[in-house]
Amino acid sequence: MTELPESVAERVYLSDTALKDSTVDLSRLALPPIVRPAARLSVLDITEFYGDTTGGIRTYLRQKSVYVEARPDLRQVVVLPSPRDHVAQSDGVRSYRLQGPKVPKQAPYRFMLATRSNRRIMCHERPDVVEIGSPGFVPWIAKLATRGLDIPLVAFWHSNFPRVLAPFPERADAFRRALWDLGWRYARQIDQQVAMSIVCSRFVADDLRAAGIDRVAHIPLGVDLHHFHPSRRARREVVRARLGLPDGPVAGFVGRFAQEKEIDLAIRAWPEVYRRTGAILALIGAGPMQAQLEALADGAEWVRFLPYQSNREQLADLLAALDLFVAPSSNETFGLAPLEAQASGTAVIAANRGGIGEQVEAGGAGGIFEAGSVASFQEVAIRLLQSDLASLGAKGRAYAEADHSWDTVFDRIFAVYEQVKRDHQEERRDGRWVR
Repeated sequence: MTELPESVAERVYLSDTALKDSTVDLSRLALPPIVRPAARLSVLDITEFYGDTTGGIRTYLRQKSVYVEARPDLRQVVVLPSPRDHVAQSDGVRSYRLQGPKVPKQAPYRFMLATRSNRRIMCHERPDVVEIGSPGFVPWIAKLATRGLDIPLVAFWHSNFPRVLAPFPERADAFRRALWDLGWRYARQIDQQVAMSIVCSRFVADDLRAAGIDRVAHIPLGVDLHHFHPSRRARREVVRARLGLPDGPVAGFVGRFAQEKEIDLAIRAWPEVYRRTGAILALIGAGPMQAQLEALADGAEWVRFLPYQSNREQLADLLAALDLFVAPSSNETFGLAPLEAQASGTAVIAANRGGIGEQVEAGGAGGIFEAGSVASFQEVAIRLLQSDLASLGAKGRAYAEADHSWDTVFDRIFAVYEQVKRDHQEERRDGRWVR
C-alpha cells in the first residue's frame, strides 16, 4: 500500500482551514464534468461523520480514494459537511463540501442539511451506488436526492448508535432501555431504505440481526502496513522527548474525546495501575469530553494530555513509541487506531465486547478486560505492563499483515457494490424494485 498521494490528501480532502476563503454556492454553481465518465462502477459516499480532527471515518474515506485513484475503471464522489461550499477533485475522485451548521457539543461534526445541493449533485453525478456513512439526516437526504433515479443505497455502520444511546441495555434503567428500543426502531427504518448494510465487526452484525436486520455484509477494515510499521520503534526515544513523555512505561489512547470512547474508565483505573507499574497514561486527541476528562484527572502526575496529531508521520511514530495502546470503549464498531497500533508492534488492552476486543482476541496481541469494569481494567493493564510486550506486539503485527491491507478490504467492499448494482438491475427488469 502506498502513502496517500498529494492529490487525495491536499486537493480532495481539504481542511476547514484551507476552505476559509471559499465563496462557492453549490446549490447554483454549474457543476464540473464527470470524472472518468467511462468507469464501470461509481460510488458516492455521503456522511456527517467527518471533520479535521476525526479519525476512523476520515481514514476510511481517504484510503478508499487512494484505492479508486489506482483503478481507472472506478469512480468516487464524496459529499461532506463543511463550514462552506467547495468542490475539489483528483484523478477519479471528486469531493463536494457542503455548508452545514455545527452539531452542538459534538465538535468538529456538522449537520448535512443541503437538500437542494445534494439533489443537484446526485442528478449530475449519477453514481451506481450511494454509501450512507452516518445515521442522522443523511439517510433521508440521500433518499430524497435519489428519488426517481433508481440508485440503490448501502449503509455503512461506522457507529453502533443504539448502543451510544444505551451502552449496556441489559442493565439499563427504563429511560435508557426506551432509548435503546427507539434506536433500533430507527435503525429498522433506515434498513427499509437500503439494499445492504456493511459492518466491520461480528459485534455489530449480531446486534443488527437480533434487531431483524439481516441483509448484512461483514467486512473488517484495514491498515496502511507500510506506514504503520514496527521499524518506527527505533525512534521512540526521540519521539517521546519531542512530546514530553518519560523514558519509562507509557500507555496511550489516540482518538476522539467522546463519551462513547469510555476514556473516563481508564482515568479512574489509572492511579492503581501507576502505583503498581509506574506507567504514564497519555491521552492524545481532541473532542467534546476533553474538559470533563481533564477535570476528572485533576492534574495528576500520571496523566498527559496531548493534542490531536494531524501529521501522519508523527502519528505513526507516536503509536510505535507507546508500550501499550489503551482502548477502553466497549461499543466500537471496529477501531482503526488500535489496528494501526498493532501494525506498529504495540500491544492493546481492550474490552471483552465490541470490535476492538475481536481484533485482540483474534490476534492475541494484548489483553481483554470486562467491559465497564474499573477493577478488571486495572488487573489486565497491570498484567500486560509487567509482561513481554514486545512478543505481544509481534503478534499484533502478524495479525495486521494477515488479512488487513486496505487493498484487500476495498476489494471486498467494491464486490458488495457490484452485487448490489447487479441485484438492483435485476429487480428493475423484473419489476420488483420498490425502494
